[in-house]
Amino acid sequence: MADCEAGLLAAVKADAARLLETLLNDPEFPLPLPPVQPGEQRSGTQPKMVLTLLGYITLNSRQYLYDPEKGVGRFPLDQALELVEGYSPAVAKHMCRAGALAGSFQAASQDLLIYQGLEIDPRQIQRMIGRVGPRMARWRKAQAPVHNPTAGAVFCIGADGTGAPMRRKALRGRKGKRPGQRARTREVKVGALFTHRFPNPNPDPKKRRPERDYQSTSYVAEISSAADFGLQLRAEALRRGLAWAQVVVFLGDGAVWIWKLARTNFPGAVYILDFYHATEHLMLLANALYGEGSARAKKLFRRWRKSCLADKIDHVIAQAKADLPRRGKARTLAQKQIAYLLRNRSRMLYQTFRQAGYFIGSGVVEAGCKTLVGQRLKQSGMLWGLTGAGHLLTVRAALLSRWFDDFWKASQPLPKTTTLTA
Repeated sequence: MADCEAGLLAAVKADAARLLETLLNDPEFPLPLPPVQPGEQRSGTQPKMVLTLLGYITLNSRQYLYDPEKGVGRFPLDQALELVEGYSPAVAKHMCRAGALAGSFQAASQDLLIYQGLEIDPRQIQRMIGRVGPRMARWRKAQAPVHNPTAGAVFCIGADGTGAPMRRKALRGRKGKRPGQRARTREVKVGALFTHRFPNPNPDPKKRRPERDYQSTSYVAEISSAADFGLQLRAEALRRGLAWAQVVVFLGDGAVWIWKLARTNFPGAVYILDFYHATEHLMLLANALYGEGSARAKKLFRRWRKSCLADKIDHVIAQAKADLPRRGKARTLAQKQIAYLLRNRSRMLYQTFRQAGYFIGSGVVEAGCKTLVGQRLKQSGMLWGLTGAGHLLTVRAALLSRWFDDFWKASQPLPKTTTLTA
């Protein structure tokens, strides 16, 4: 039965490919070819083999137009059919999807063969993402802001960073995490944006929790400076309808670059320190003051955690200062944690935030780091270049943010250029 199915499918696709080939080579077939531009000369025809979802076809009537003054030429038929080099737009779309979602380009090649019957070399998939990725990024930046009337009143933005293994060329001049150690990764900055409504009133605060709007989460990911990334994150927020939100909430951990980015690009937002990161520092503070793993450290940590949820972070800081050792390493470690709490005290009013109906955790963007970056760029043995990683991140962000198909519906023919990827 399996052989019969495979044989019939191959025969049907072969017949359909020949039919498509005949239609496209028929001079009477109505194709909206781009008009001849001033200065262009007809320079004969050149055949071309094209891979479609039905298999290979040959285009015999590809007329070549050449502008001797500009020194450039083009094939109007290729533009009309929106071919990407030797691939139909449908095949190019499948190549980008498989290359971005599979664990590797090799796995993507195998998936295309199994599920679509397309035999495509992994390097060709890599090249395709390198060609489509930059155009996809430009298309997204050109989109106008969209007002979604079904979106909740609260617009949430989160930012975080995660390392991606890079080639040595991409690490030149960069220091490792420890003194004397060479860098092995570059930080991929990830932003997550979503909306939610104010939760229904409930006397029990544990049951009064916000829920994200269905399929409202979108992502931005770049290997760039915090300043450049902040501009991209703000631009995406504006496209998502930031201007129509009643409340803007920015969630992040204690990284300095994150809060500088937030102040610069979202000055009117409510800033919230991720509660999990806050409790981590409370534990470090308790261990420094009362001994790591001691019964008193555990008891004080539980008490301080409850104090944070009751907007009493100042009480925690006061008690920690009162119990500071007079000297030694423990004093230095404790002072470091106290300084962290002082910097973030206004972002740790968790009772107030919960009563207002806001999220107090940055789990959405942290999950985005794992899904968007970790599952594809951090596989065993992988090393990336800046260009290749950036293009792949663009395509993955488009897929996970659900505008991948919109790009292909609006896509225009790609210019014939060569883009090297990692």
